[in-house]
Amino acid sequence: MAQTIVNSDFNFPGQKSIYKGKVRDVYNIDNKYLLMIVSDRISAFDVVLPRGIPYKGQVLNQIAAKFLDATSDIVPNWKISSPDPNVTIGRICKPYPLEMIVRAYLTGSAWRTYKAGAREICGIPVPDGMKEHQRFPKPIITPTTKAEHGMHDADISRNEIVKQGLVPEKEYDLIEKYTMEVFIRGSEIAAQHGLILVDTKYEFGNKDGEIYLIDEINTPDSSRYFYADGYQERFDKGLPQKQLSKEFVREWLMANGFQGQKGQKVPEMNDEFVTEISERYIELYERITGEKFIRADITNVRERIEKNCINFLSTL
Repeated sequence: MAQTIVNSDFNFPGQKSIYKGKVRDVYNIDNKYLLMIVSDRISAFDVVLPRGIPYKGQVLNQIAAKFLDATSDIVPNWKISSPDPNVTIGRICKPYPLEMIVRAYLTGSAWRTYKAGAREICGIPVPDGMKEHQRFPKPIITPTTKAEHGMHDADISRNEIVKQGLVPEKEYDLIEKYTMEVFIRGSEIAAQHGLILVDTKYEFGNKDGEIYLIDEINTPDSSRYFYADGYQERFDKGLPQKQLSKEFVREWLMANGFQGQKGQKVPEMNDEFVTEISERYIELYERITGEKFIRADITNVRERIEKNCINFLSTL
């Protein structure tokens, strides 16, 4: 019987601690390595939904691994290996307290802010007369502070980042340079497969005085993709864009009366909807990589993960 992994409680050799995020369980190994298990949990509106999505963790982990490998000539990254379809093991870096959000189009929260009258995002001026889903003259970087648990991230400008001492100016300028170059590379890869990388977020850390790209990159959980085919026609007609992201999950939740607000109950996700989400994630993998998705054996996913991780850790 197929399984999902929604919780992990492994005890690996050299394990010092474990941090559980909304989707990822991160194990500290000997204060030198991070072992990141990408679970099949899915979150929306900062709430973890009650059911796991088959293959979702594998999709996210393998897309991130491919993009880390595809950008390692631009900036060093934390990844050492992916010994299991759901796992990446890498170097421990000290994270910078920022998420570097890149936007090539006026959409999502940026559009909502613009529609409300703002003509500046994170200190960057945005011209009058723009429409939803319109491409910016060139991509913009709109950082947010990384919020404490339970808090929301907050927009912040470059000047405020430097002024508050969150990141030294020279390091921040280099992070911005890396951010744009990684985004351009991701956009080029997406375009090769008929997709538009609309916006995404990157995180960086520091190890031994060097900046590293960390965490996941260019996955459907951290990015928004449009289909290139038909984009212009839909934009000209003011129609919604066809997109590959988990936005459709948020839309389903809102249609069923849930937006993460206090007192609201998460609607029940039936088998049909769970399967639909799974297939959408697999579709994104195949579109963005141009490769057939190979479904891992999930008859005993926990045992598989534990065995593969212990075998790899013994080689470090």
